[in-house]
Amino acid sequence: MKGMFDLTGKVAIVTGGNGGIGLGMARGLGSAGATVVVAGRNAAKSAAAVKELAALGATASQIEVDVCSEAAVRSMVAAAVDRHGRLDILINNAGINVRKPPHEMALSEWTRVIETNLTSAYLCSHAAYPHMKQAGAGKVVNIGSMMSIFGASFTPAYAASKGGIVQFTRVCATAWARDNIQVNAVLPGWIDTDLTIQARQQVPGLHERILARTPADRWGTPDDLAGIAVFLCGRGSDFVTGTAIPVDGGYSVQG
Repeated sequence: MKGMFDLTGKVAIVTGGNGGIGLGMARGLGSAGATVVVAGRNAAKSAAAVKELAALGATASQIEVDVCSEAAVRSMVAAAVDRHGRLDILINNAGINVRKPPHEMALSEWTRVIETNLTSAYLCSHAAYPHMKQAGAGKVVNIGSMMSIFGASFTPAYAASKGGIVQFTRVCATAWARDNIQVNAVLPGWIDTDLTIQARQQVPGLHERILARTPADRWGTPDDLAGIAVFLCGRGSDFVTGTAIPVDGGYSVQG
């Protein structure tokens, strides 16, 4: 069974891996033996994440990237392969939110959220695919949200992007299954990160409503995503593809 969750020798790119859910997943992958490439815009934050991963005994490096730029994404993937010799795992985690009702959202805000959350997953997956196909195997994990399932008045672009992530996951899963590339989505519930701290500040009563609906009676932590990352990126999930798995303390099963 140990081999089912052993990622020794594997190389993973985690976009937005320098904080929050991305860093929680990176910690899981690194602890399971994977070499982790932390990809993000903030070089200082990425350097701190690499240092943290190294302290856990993981091999890690950083690449500064704008995930909305096709050229930058292709350079990121090429640099990771040149540096580490292969690419086995891609975690499409980069994401932002603008909390406004749809009638108050500007087109520029809509476009920025869609490009960062959804188009970037396409760009990164498109760039990673040839390397995984050539290797004869690969794992892609796309990060959705509870907003992939539910609507909320203050998340028009975010919810649209995360709903799109689930459909994009299903398409890639069916397109690449014969290449032995599994593509799955993770739908985090309410996780305690910098992003959700802002949500609690901007949406009155949000904290209390989340706790009231969550059977686990707590917010999640980034490390709650470490185990699902290891599972979906290891041999134990070789016949699992096209899924969207909530990690939410039971939030989504409540009526």
